[in-house]
Order: sequence, then structure tokens, then C-alpha cells
Amino acid sequence: MKDLKHLYYFENLLTEANNELVKQAKAEGKLAVGYTCYHMPEVLLNLDNCFSVRLRAPRTGSMEIATYYMSNATCEYARALLERAIEGGYKFLDAMAGVDVCECMNRSMENMELLGTADPDKKGFFWCNLDSPCSDNEDCVMHLREQVSRKVLKPLHDNYGVDISEDAMRKAVEEHNEICRLITEIGNFRKLDNPTITGYEFHILTLASYTCPKYLIVDKLRETLEELKTREPDHKKNFRAKVVVVGSEIDDPELISLIEDSGALVVADRFCYGSFPGRQEIILNDEEDVLTQICRNYLQTTLCVRHSAQHKVQKRLDFAAELVKDYHADGIIYEQIKFCTYWSYERALASHIMHNEYNIPTLSIDRPYMSRTSGQLRTRVQAFVESIEIKKIKAKKAAEVK
Repeated sequence: MKDLKHLYYFENLLTEANNELVKQAKAEGKLAVGYTCYHMPEVLLNLDNCFSVRLRAPRTGSMEIATYYMSNATCEYARALLERAIEGGYKFLDAMAGVDVCECMNRSMENMELLGTADPDKKGFFWCNLDSPCSDNEDCVMHLREQVSRKVLKPLHDNYGVDISEDAMRKAVEEHNEICRLITEIGNFRKLDNPTITGYEFHILTLASYTCPKYLIVDKLRETLEELKTREPDHKKNFRAKVVVVGSEIDDPELISLIEDSGALVVADRFCYGSFPGRQEIILNDEEDVLTQICRNYLQTTLCVRHSAQHKVQKRLDFAAELVKDYHADGIIYEQIKFCTYWSYERALASHIMHNEYNIPTLSIDRPYMSRTSGQLRTRVQAFVESIEIKKIKAKKAAEVK
């Protein structure tokens, strides 16, 4: 296929956390608020003159210093962020909005604060760590509302004069929803028999929507959507199987590229930094206060594995199966970053259930934070694609016999 007009532009933005659009927004007087997790309501970090930056550590190399503080048996994503913070990679931030969701990220955030990785000249800078509930009932909604109001909105207003009114929240939701609509419409082209966008390209666009000021990329996302409406796919399919990728944090486009170079086309994603969940519109009513509605939305739409109630476990299984159906996939790849406690359990359980009860071909992998040089991982994906092909051949022969 012909290269997308803005693909290289978006790829370049992802090479640094403090990219050119972040620098432009900062030069315009905007406030950069860092965060790492879906359980921190992203839309509330984009109020008034603020913009959110979901943290990554592109081109991570050695993590020796972070390992000294956290040990080598902890999540590489958490260590990579700490290493980058110690290097000074996040000094552009005006606030850091963390969430108490796992022990590794808690230790990473604590060390960032204790080691003084923020810019000392930013007098209004603050750290916060939300106590995010593990359920979605109304008591949990009100608890999250109180946490967000006290730990995020109040310091934004007190330290920087940010408008935290209902009108400001509604405006932020409208801007958030426009990005969501664009990402969703772009993603719908993945449902085609011969998709006109690759999983790698889609992941690049989605990552940019998390890590760049949204008002500075929305025009290029609109142009990309229009471009896809007339983009011609390759006449010969460049893939041998379609897969859904489900799992933990993926902010490394090279992982998706590795999977696609191995013969699979990633047609849907259900992972942190992906489009499910995270790029669905927030629907508001006029009867209830906006903050409560936003908090309820994030608790009810999360597919995080730390929500271990049986109905939540079943919801995640059914959701993954629906993605396979809706996007006409041939199988699922369940992945986790090494030493991720939550996903090590979910991956083992869900991959077994998907294969044995849902009858969906499944590959289960754990991986390093940066996967670009993993020959073993490439071999496993290639073998998985071949097994799907063999299954198709056997099914075709069985149908001919009948």
C-alpha cells in the first residue's frame, strides 16, 4: 500500500516523551500533566490550559540505576520510566498524576519523587497517587470522585489557576470525544477483508493520541481518516492470519511490527495504550454532575485485570471473543511484560479458556519491555501463524469431504 501521508510525522513524535508538539504546547503556556494508567481519568488532565502526556520511555537501553532501586525481578516498564526520570527525561512536566494500581508502578513513582526527578524550578509542581477502587459499584464511584477532586483537581486549581468548573469539564469531554471518534473510524478499516491500514500504523496513531497535545494532532488525524477512505489495499494480501492482541502495557510499536513481520496482521487491540479501552466516547447527561459521570465511565469501562470480580473476568473474556468476531480474526495473542503480577495470572487463565472453551487459537507470551530484537518471540509468532494455516487447511478438507 501507498504510505500514509503523515505516518513518518507521527513516528517521529514517538521517539521522545518531550516531543516537538509537547514543546510547542509548552511554549504556548500550556501545562503538561504526566500519567501512566487508564484509571487516571485522562479527560480531566486536559482541562482548560492543560494537556495530558501518557508516559513512555522510547529507545530504552540500560536500566541499571532503576534496577538498583527496584530489583531486576520487577516490571520493566516501571523500571524504564524510573530510569528515564532519573536521566531527566520528564522534567518538562508540570505535574505527575499517578494511580495506586500495582506494586511496581507504586515503587517507580515513589522513587521518582524521593530522588527529586521533577524540575525544582517548577514551584507549582505536584505529585499525586490516586487510590483507584477495584470495583465499579456506586460506593467505588464516589470514592474515586473524592480522590480525583482532592488529589488532582484541587492542586491544579490552587497551584496553577486551572478552571475546573463543570463547563470546563464538558468542553474537555467534547475534545476527548472528537479524538475518540477519529480513532474509532480509522480503526473500522481494520474490519475489512483486506484492511487498508496495518496494525502498526494504527498503533502509531493511537499512541500519538495519548502522548501528544490533542489539539495539535486532530487535524492530521482528520486528514488520515479521509486518506484511508480512498486508500487502495495491496491486491495480494501481505498477511497469512489476522490476530487480536490482548494484554498488558504496549507502548512499543516495534512489538506490533514484529508480529506483522512474522505473517500476522494485528486487526484489533485490547491492551494498555491501545484503543480498547481508552478511545471510546464519554456520554454525559444533564441530570448528574459531570465529575461523577466521568469517574463512573472510567470505572465501568475499564478492562484492567486488577478488577478480579467474576463478572469482570467474564466481561474481559467475552470482550476478547467479540473482538475476534467483529474484526474477523483467526486467533488471539495474549501477552504480558515480564514480571507483571496481574497479567501473569490473567494470561495463563484467559489463554487456556479461550483455546479450550471459546475454541479460538491462542498464543501466550511474556516479553521484555522493548521487543525489537527478540528472535525467540518472532519464532513463536511464526509458529502460531503456521498452526492457524494448518487448521484452516484441515477445516477446508473436512468441508470438502462432507
